[in-house]
Amino acid sequence: MKLGMISHYSNEALSYVKSKGLSYVEFTINHHENEFFDALSETMKLLSQHKQHVLSVGRWGTDRITKDGVNQDELLVNKKMIDACVSLNAPVFVTGVNYVSELSESQNMTYALAYLNELMTYANDKKIKLAVYNCRWNNFIVGPDTWDIVLKEVPGIGIKYDPSHAIYDFKNYLKEIKDYGKYIYHFHLKGALIVDNERVDDPPAGLDMTNWKAVMGLLYFHGYQGGLSIEPHSHIWKHELGDFGIDYTIDFFKPMIKGEK
Repeated sequence: MKLGMISHYSNEALSYVKSKGLSYVEFTINHHENEFFDALSETMKLLSQHKQHVLSVGRWGTDRITKDGVNQDELLVNKKMIDACVSLNAPVFVTGVNYVSELSESQNMTYALAYLNELMTYANDKKIKLAVYNCRWNNFIVGPDTWDIVLKEVPGIGIKYDPSHAIYDFKNYLKEIKDYGKYIYHFHLKGALIVDNERVDDPPAGLDMTNWKAVMGLLYFHGYQGGLSIEPHSHIWKHELGDFGIDYTIDFFKPMIKGEK
């Protein structure tokens, strides 16, 4: 497994990741995609300069479908993201599909499958893995009920998994990893903390309630060899405290990763 973290593609951001002793980054391009595309050549130079590699590129929160079907403009952007994966030598592109309230559950799934199948065909041609994220941010492909359909109807697609989303949905994240681990293409390390059924904070992974040792055991059980991407996500853990939290997470996970020192 490869330990990295979500980062911007600027020199300052990549230098910060390098200062943490990490050689892997993830880019999440939810907005300002044209700036990302325009900067690709410079990003490739910076990655080479810092001796860093890209674990995945992802796009969260956008409308992939509308009441009339697949959003062709957004589909085109996602295809360009896959092209960017090729340029950056990133093995995985992460996407999702929004739920359209004017449509029935069945029609939403029909349009979702149309979008995912077209994107999957494109990803296959480019030899890039396609994964759906399990976050509910404008996405309804988040758990077993929808995974079972999508995994069957879109051959080759996988899952980007983050235990915190299952925790906050009061689902059994260990069972989900046990049952669907062979489909996981990318993994987020984000803390989750619930007290008395109330979401308190997303502290650094390792300082939260997730049973990370069991999670890692399950990933090894499934032979997972992909990325483990640290996702700082707290409004409390910022600045010096946030910096300490990232260091803690790195030190917490390294002993559990074969080959890490």
